[in-house]
Amino acid sequence: MNPDTLRAALWMGGSIASFTTMAIGGREVAGALDTFEIMLYRSVTGFVVIVAAILLTGRRHEITTRNLPLQVLRNATHFTGQNLWFLAIALAPLAQVFALEFTSPLWVLLLAPLILGEHVRRVQILVAIIGFGGVLLVAQPFAATPSPGLLWAGLAAVAFAITNLFTRRLTRDETVLGIMFWLTALQLLMGLVCAGFDGDIAWPGPTLLPWTFAIGLAGLSAHFCLTNALRLAPASTVMPIDFARLPIIAIVGALLYAEALDPLVLLGGGVILGSAWANLRLARPAALPAST
Repeated sequence: MNPDTLRAALWMGGSIASFTTMAIGGREVAGALDTFEIMLYRSVTGFVVIVAAILLTGRRHEITTRNLPLQVLRNATHFTGQNLWFLAIALAPLAQVFALEFTSPLWVLLLAPLILGEHVRRVQILVAIIGFGGVLLVAQPFAATPSPGLLWAGLAAVAFAITNLFTRRLTRDETVLGIMFWLTALQLLMGLVCAGFDGDIAWPGPTLLPWTFAIGLAGLSAHFCLTNALRLAPASTVMPIDFARLPIIAIVGALLYAEALDPLVLLGGGVILGSAWANLRLARPAALPAST
């Protein structure tokens, strides 16, 4: 295996561990904190770490306001999606939430022409339709007692897709550190406003404080690990590794929360993951013709 590919795989392992930790933390604090409060404490932790990194590395010049309106729009979308995700984590089985989250690349495929003006081929639309079939297997909309959390998980996936499209536009002239600074700063402000709107912001207390701290660190490390993985290897190589999150979180849900390993959820998740992987393969640029 190419050394860079191996390092990328290790970074993706860190990303998977981070997302899993964030899901467990979200489930643990859900009874005591609402989603706005979770986002507030998550952003406080992230903001402190990012500012410390900026000061220690002397990279303050990377923090600019030239794309501030787009930064605000991106983070409002991400803030909405992350709140919906934490709400879904509290209400629905973890495996189902993660499976629906993996529909985000398919929404990117469908929304890219509208937001970025990118061309989408018919075969890619067919892949998205197949992926939607996997969504039906996971969500089981005709079941006797469908979880309301699945609706929030599906809407969170759409919000994450829009966020990723805005991020792609920002990376044209913004650094990762600059994007991460505005992510933590703006969402800290949004969390403070939304959590304090009713005049009552709950303090996590000594029992839950470690979990809120872990959520903040996991949120940062997930993005950091994923960015480093994509720096070392193509997305078509890196992103399929992320699909290991589904069986891992299914096992975590079964062991920690006695959640059943539903075969239909795993089957539907497999269809979604296969569709997302096919989309990555189809999105690769065609090889250049050999020079004569």
